[in-house]
Order: sequence, then structure tokens, then C-alpha cells
Amino acid sequence: MQFMQALKDRWSSSNSLVCVGLDPEPAKFPRNFAGDEEGVFAFCRDIADATAQYACAFKPQIAHFAALGAEGALTRLIAHLHAAHPGVPVILDAKRGDIGSTAEQYAREAFDRYAADAVTANPYLGRDSVQPFLDRADRGVVILCRTSNKGAGDLQDLVIDGRPLYQHVAEKVANEWNTHGNCALVVGATWPEQLREVRAIIGDMPILVPGVGAQGGDAEAVVRNAATKDGMGLLVSSSRAILYASSGDDYAEAAARAARELRDTINAARG
Repeated sequence: MQFMQALKDRWSSSNSLVCVGLDPEPAKFPRNFAGDEEGVFAFCRDIADATAQYACAFKPQIAHFAALGAEGALTRLIAHLHAAHPGVPVILDAKRGDIGSTAEQYAREAFDRYAADAVTANPYLGRDSVQPFLDRADRGVVILCRTSNKGAGDLQDLVIDGRPLYQHVAEKVANEWNTHGNCALVVGATWPEQLREVRAIIGDMPILVPGVGAQGGDAEAVVRNAATKDGMGLLVSSSRAILYASSGDDYAEAAARAARELRDTINAARG
């Protein structure tokens, strides 16, 4: 099934816009994982299994696995997500973007090696740097637009022809790059006004919204400014606030509670 259709089906079946980020940091794991060679996989698996009923997508962050030399755990985790929760799309958060044959290899890495349903991509090298991802019509390409970090405005707010750069990115992706209908954009929850502006430019295209929870983004403001008319169109991502809701033996149950509470907050704002 194509990523976009799977996402729409999941929005409906789960009644949730929550995207659960999977960013393992062993120093924050419960003590019973200390010294466990299987700890990265086991912890992420347990969190995913506990939160799946509240999730419209999972988003493992590749750097958190690669820095630990745990690429094998990432492969196993995504295979587990597909097998145990087949209706929940998996977005590999890799922020790839390069030219020529290198971009093609990054696409193979995301979609063939790791079997992700979608991948995040950086557009700032131009269209050819993301073209190999765009060409995979059955997979999603989630393109950085207005990111959640404090320094986002250093470049993304630069005014070109009377408008900030991030608005040009939104327009170009929506009108020129989305030929297969497989594109989405990343806009941070920390910028509600920019979310509103981007939504006006792109119509019903999905927006992945990081920054809720640990980064201080307001879930209700996200929905007010960026949900589509049918109350959909968003993947509201939370990682640390869900993953590390407890450092005790109840870590999985606490993660489920945090995911459920975020879902309920979002759904209340959806009305």
C-alpha cells in the first residue's frame, strides 16, 4: 500500500494524529537495561508495542541508532513494527539530501535496507538531491520546511522576492515536486504562525510537526493553525516526552499514558 493511503487509513482507524518518535538514549533507559546488548531494540520495541494503539505513525531517528553502532537494532525494530503493527506507517527520520548517485544510495538505504515507508529529506541542495526519493511513488518523502530548532530562522526566514525562504520551499514542493502525491512537509510546533502560513500554501498535504513536549510546542495551537478542514493532515510528533515518561519498571505503561494524553489533547482541539 502506498504511504499516503496508509497514513490516511491510520488517521481514521486510530482516531489519532500522534507520531511516536523512537530516539533511543541508553543513559535514559530503566536500570534493568544496563549492560543488555539487546537493550536498544528491546526498549524501542516495548515502547512501540505499548503506544501503537495511540499512534498514526512511528518515527525512528537514524542517528540515535547509528551513533550506538545499532543499525542492526534499527533493522530489527522496523521489521517488528511492520509485523506487529502493520497498519502503522514507519517514517525514517534521516534528513537525507545529496546529489547524484549518493542521493540514490540514501534512497536505497531508507527504503530497501531499512524498509521504511517514508523518509525525512533536506531540500536545500535542490530538487535533484531528493529526486531519487520522489521517484519512489509508493513511499513518502517528508521534506524540511520550517524546522523546530531555535536557529531555524538563520536561513529559513531569509526574505527572497518578498517572502521568507520556507514559504518558497512549501510552494515548490506542493506545486512542482509532488508529482506522485507522496510529499509531506516538516514544520515545527514551536512556530504556530508559520504553520498557519504553510497550510495556506500547500492545501491538504500532510505536515509532520515535531517539537511538541520536550521542545515546548503547544499541541492545541498546532491543531488550530495547521489541521485540514476535516481535522486531519497532521503527524504531531513526540519523542522524549513519551519515551522517557518514566525511568522505572513502568516505562512502557507510562509511555502509553503519555501517548494517550497527547492524542486526547489533540482530539479535544480538533473538536
